[in-house]
Amino acid sequence: MSEQIDDRLAGTQSLRPLASIPEASHVTPTQCRPQLQKLVSCLSGVIRGKQEAVDVLVTAILAGGSVLMDDVPGVGKTTLAKALARSLDVVFNRVQFTPDLLPSDILGASIYNPVDGSFTFRKGPVFCNVLLADEINRASPRTQSALLEAMSEAQTTIEGVRHELPDPFIVLATQNPIDFHGTYPLPEAQLDRFLVYMNLGYPNAETELDILFDQAIAHPIDSLQPVLDRDDVVSMQAAVRRIHVDRSVGQYIVELVTQSRSDARLKLGVSPRGSLMLFRATQAAAFLAGSDHATPDDVQKMSRYVLPHRIVLTSKSRYGSVSRAEIIDDLLKSVRVPV
Repeated sequence: MSEQIDDRLAGTQSLRPLASIPEASHVTPTQCRPQLQKLVSCLSGVIRGKQEAVDVLVTAILAGGSVLMDDVPGVGKTTLAKALARSLDVVFNRVQFTPDLLPSDILGASIYNPVDGSFTFRKGPVFCNVLLADEINRASPRTQSALLEAMSEAQTTIEGVRHELPDPFIVLATQNPIDFHGTYPLPEAQLDRFLVYMNLGYPNAETELDILFDQAIAHPIDSLQPVLDRDDVVSMQAAVRRIHVDRSVGQYIVELVTQSRSDARLKLGVSPRGSLMLFRATQAAAFLAGSDHATPDDVQKMSRYVLPHRIVLTSKSRYGSVSRAEIIDDLLKSVRVPV
């Protein structure tokens, strides 16, 4: 079900913690901008006409959060995830989620040795830096839940033993629309663990024509080379946390999520985890733009990707053709923007 685990994970437990990387305290948005622009350029060369989706994906990586891409088959969700993995010199594993997939197929299990009667723990594909969970909603809820602890705490508890996951650890998940045959909707608790939720959508006619000729001889993804290594990613993630956020901008975030909790169209508003993730995504958006401070514009840009999947509509709203994105847009219009 999964690709072979990279030999570099033999020393997973010896990966250096963030605090021990001296470069992490010296990286600035200006210094990192050329590398990040090159990364964005590489991804844009593979996924044509989806500049905003590429920017959001890179922002999520900088924020250290997981990404859920939901769309119809064939629009490039898996290709975008693979392109990112090739552009980063990190350990990457892919798992194709199917109805018969078991939690142990993801986390790993103890293997019995009949020679001496011992058990040896064999790590599953979750022990990596970037995990592509392809068509995650085709697996059963039991298997989907195997990623809950990993996504929330960067660790797994297997047979009563806690195992730390590598740093960084990010899940890139794809899913087909829930009204497609053979899908199991992700529970709200798991959706809440994804930093951003996005759709790629169909390309326009001109872009689709370019795609045909781009892949006439070979796929552009085959020529991708790593732009950032593991230490680069960890250093940038540490620098993102040092991006200045004015208290008024933080108050703006809190007012947005508070309004969602009292909106009559919603059965469930944004959780405190949601406000924390929006705060981090705002910092990352500023960092990607080369700025050392976050602005309300960064909050508004990321709100459309961080908040919609964290709200639950009432039955009346759902059957009244009200979308989650429309509700978030209404919230952004109703809350005063700090100046």
